[in-house]
Amino acid sequence: MTAEIINLRQVRKRRAREARAAEAAENRTRFGRTRGERTRDELVETRARLLHEAHRRELDAAETEAESAPGDLEPPDTSPKTP
Repeated sequence: MTAEIINLRQVRKRRAREARAAEAAENRTRFGRTRGERTRDELVETRARLLHEAHRRELDAAETEAESAPGDLEPPDTSPKTP
C-alpha cells in the first residue's frame, strides 16, 4: 500500500497553466477576428466616412463671413486700469 507522492507546487503550477490556457482560448474566440474580417470592417468604415463627407454642405464666401462676424460678441474692456 504505497501512496502516490505528489508535489503540490507542481500541481498548483499545472492548474494555473491550464486556467491561463483556457482563458486564452476563450479570449481568442471572443475577440479574435480574421484578417478578412478586419479588412472588410475597415473598407465598410472607409466607405461610410466617404459617403458622409460627400454629403457635406459647402459654404460660399458670404455665408462664411456672416458666420464668423463678431457682431454678437461683446467688445473687449479698454478702460484704463486704476490701481
